[in-house]
Amino acid sequence: MRRRVKKEDRKGVNSLIILGAWMLWKHRNACVFGGASPNLQELIRLAMGEYRMWCIAGARGLSALGLDRVDGLG
Repeated sequence: MRRRVKKEDRKGVNSLIILGAWMLWKHRNACVFGGASPNLQELIRLAMGEYRMWCIAGARGLSALGLDRVDGLG
């Protein structure tokens, strides 16, 4: 799988995987412990906000992926 990603994009993809896992974990905890209902659209909206913060904070290669330019996300 790793070889399918261009070498210059690998750090960004790795950061994106970590971000995705983190957001899923937080959403799961909100559902289990906070009484929230599972909501994929809300999860994506929150994940895009977190993505933007990670980019500002300098997460390795994440901003180079250009997810802010994808229509319909966040």
